[in-house]
Amino acid sequence: MHYQDLYFEDFTIGSEYQTGTRTIGEEEIISFGESYAPLPYHTDPEAAKDSMFGGLVAAGFQTAAISFGLFIGCGIFDSCAMGSPGLDRLRWRRAVRPGDRLRVAAKVLEASPAGEGKTRNLVKFLIETYNQDDEIVLEAHTMHYVRARPTGETNAP
Repeated sequence: MHYQDLYFEDFTIGSEYQTGTRTIGEEEIISFGESYAPLPYHTDPEAAKDSMFGGLVAAGFQTAAISFGLFIGCGIFDSCAMGSPGLDRLRWRRAVRPGDRLRVAAKVLEASPAGEGKTRNLVKFLIETYNQDDEIVLEAHTMHYVRARPTGETNAP
């Protein structure tokens, strides 16, 4: 899915957004692992066979980066992004392996309007990343500042 022209008013509690998919490859896992998580189960397919995972797996932060890329790439914040104060929760639920196809489902948990004289509204999301078998591999609670719809504009389909 690709979303456009979304603003604070469009993010109602319970609203859900879906992303496209992305397949992760062995070389990509190894490259990320060598740069940011140099552990055998992220960098060496042979050594990884003897690990608790039984094979090569993506680093958790690589899964988080891919998830965030899918989420942002669906256009949800193209018109309204104003940064993020961070996240409240990040959990890796299942290992991501070479060839896994990931997608993200995001659900609005909270939408707080900006206070008097302020411009940054806050939207909190539950982000769930799924693999090709519809198993959750990552769960995060994220926070994003977003603009309100400019005066006089409507979100006509």
